[in-house]
Amino acid sequence: MKALIFDEKNSIKVVDKDKPSIQKPTDVIVKMTKTTICGSDLHILSGDVPAVTAGRTLGHEGIGIVEEVGSSVNNFKVGDRVLISCVTACGICENCKKGLYAHCKDGGWILGHLIDGTQAEYVRIPHADNSLYPIPEGADEEAMVMLSDILPTGFEIGVLFGKVKPGDTIAIIGSGPVGMAVLLTAQFYSPAEIIMVDLDDNRLEVAKKFGATKVVNSSDGKAYEKIMELTHQKGVDVAIEAVGVPSTFLLCQEIVCAGGRIANVGVHGKSVDLHLDRLWIRNITITTGLVGTNSTPMLLKTVTSGKIKPQQLITHHFTFNEIEKAYDVFKNAAMNKALKVMISNE
Repeated sequence: MKALIFDEKNSIKVVDKDKPSIQKPTDVIVKMTKTTICGSDLHILSGDVPAVTAGRTLGHEGIGIVEEVGSSVNNFKVGDRVLISCVTACGICENCKKGLYAHCKDGGWILGHLIDGTQAEYVRIPHADNSLYPIPEGADEEAMVMLSDILPTGFEIGVLFGKVKPGDTIAIIGSGPVGMAVLLTAQFYSPAEIIMVDLDDNRLEVAKKFGATKVVNSSDGKAYEKIMELTHQKGVDVAIEAVGVPSTFLLCQEIVCAGGRIANVGVHGKSVDLHLDRLWIRNITITTGLVGTNSTPMLLKTVTSGKIKPQQLITHHFTFNEIEKAYDVFKNAAMNKALKVMISNE
């Protein structure tokens, strides 16, 4: 089969690999039909995720058709169309019993990280009964791909961890796909103001269409002053970091109001400065996390009903034969006016 692999830092390539096979009775083999590229994949390419070694098939998102099932799989059969979760969960370990699926003792974020992932023609899914979801009849399949990772990540780590509530003023730092997912799902809780911050005017225009009440272009280095002016010098109740670089985390510390919350969603590959000397006295809560996908069943119902339409985040379409081009487009998102790219094997 064809697979897109991490070759070395800043290098990927498509290679021929053996089709995966059942290794444990709880495994399923899925024939991939659609996948996408995540910001985490770019962090891997940049060398920020050293656990990913040369030859690893990348990708942890997508949908497909069940090709083969292990003898202990109960919930799926050959031919089922399925949504692949970015988090693999055994369902029985200590952490899974606590609902900490991201920290499953035999799973967590392993696809495209510790085992071969979804940017291939086929993928092996361990603990399939707890790590796949049936796709409802008639569902928008491209919307389903957004449920693999970015929608639950934005919702759980940004909105729920940030404890967004009615009447809040929130700022989302970063208008990339995950930041947009925070924007879409924050509206479940009716915040009074949603301020989107980014370097890219195109993404800020899209954010306004998706529900942002104010936008701030931070390219001039004056985001702090602009946000404080928009909030009448009060700051924001919730600052959500959705980029993963030191400067954006610093901005969150500067703009959060007394009693506020900072929710870090971005993947950080470098140390950041934590100004605890200024924050401790202001009753600030800081949260971090890796998505658990606990919210996926709820979000699946919400998307299927049409209440939110995450497929709007898709700006470019490619075939699997064009996946290296897709990476180039995604890496140069501002130049290409790109958010999510859809890669089809069909």
